[in-house]
Amino acid sequence: MDISGSIGEKIDQGGLLMNWAVIPIRTHVITENDEIVSMVGRYTAGIAGPQDIIAVAESVVAITQKRAILPEAVHPGLAARFLCRFPAKHGSLATPGAMQLAIQEAGLPRILLGCAAAFCGRLIGKKGYFYLVAGRELAFIDDIAGTMWPYEKHIILGPKEPDRVVHSIREATGAEAVVADVNDLKCVDILAATSPESERIAKETLVDNPFGNDDQQTPIVVIKKVQEGM
Repeated sequence: MDISGSIGEKIDQGGLLMNWAVIPIRTHVITENDEIVSMVGRYTAGIAGPQDIIAVAESVVAITQKRAILPEAVHPGLAARFLCRFPAKHGSLATPGAMQLAIQEAGLPRILLGCAAAFCGRLIGKKGYFYLVAGRELAFIDDIAGTMWPYEKHIILGPKEPDRVVHSIREATGAEAVVADVNDLKCVDILAATSPESERIAKETLVDNPFGNDDQQTPIVVIKKVQEGM
């Protein structure tokens, strides 16, 4: 397997100054036929230890859960065709197919309440009210071109039970784990973490987005604890 690392930002942890090496792990093309926990364990064996953190891209977790859906398999209703006009055009719910899947995930009443909340938020100059009311999980829907080949033409729903996934990874590997949604705008959203400390460290060390959805093919990142001077 190919690994490459960079020393991340120094973080003061319990009075002991540490460095964190960020190591992207190159994998095979992950599909719905893979089982996420065993696959992560196989690729991080010999690399991640008990003091380290394994970060997994949320889209890959969703793909292994069969939550990658081709747009032609979705049949948007009138509500989806109407409501998709309102999100920003770069948003994940700005197409009829993606909005229809959001309706199927959350139910039309929650979507309508979220839209009403978003409208009220705009009146007072606040963002994020839609997902606050309709459901945070809808924010993790990736529309077409949002993930790696061969799923770049799919709509990827957010992963199911990410808390269960990270705890299963910790049980299988002995390392802490997070499921993360990271973009190139330095936004890091941790969907689930095995501890508050691992969530904090992941948010700081993943800010430059070491995940790779293109030729890099690195949907797993090991955040490795390296003591100063080593």
